[in-house]
Amino acid sequence: MRIHQLTQVESVATADGYLRFATEADRSLLLEWCTAFASEIGEVVIDVPEKVVDAGLKRQSIYLWEDGTPVSWASGSQSLPTAARIGPVYTPPQHRRTGYATACVAALSQKLLDQGCQRCFLFTDLANPTSNHIYQQIGYHPICDWHDFAFHSEL
Repeated sequence: MRIHQLTQVESVATADGYLRFATEADRSLLLEWCTAFASEIGEVVIDVPEKVVDAGLKRQSIYLWEDGTPVSWASGSQSLPTAARIGPVYTPPQHRRTGYATACVAALSQKLLDQGCQRCFLFTDLANPTSNHIYQQIGYHPICDWHDFAFHSEL
């Protein structure tokens, strides 16, 4: 994993649609996408999708890119006095390679900067060149690598 930082959103081509808050009406879709995201990355980062989705809806930190229907999801909120964290970001396979994730993350990053954050952070999977390329286009720059270690007992 690599941590990236953005202080200014670069001008990128935007996809059709707009950024909006997710609502309770989106809950079942978000649960489906949260489960799919966890399955795709193959890691247990989301133990209980219901808790993740419900907490995000309550905090109003889940955003959707809407183009007639929701097509991409990004979570983001201020996590420090002058910084925000973006993630997770998910676009279902049928909506990929359309610019939706780029537009969603760029719009959310700008929204957080406009709300007073001086920088936004996000994690990327180094094995995913698509997401790394997208975030660099938006203006995210690598800060440092992040390593997770798990120790399993043979008892």
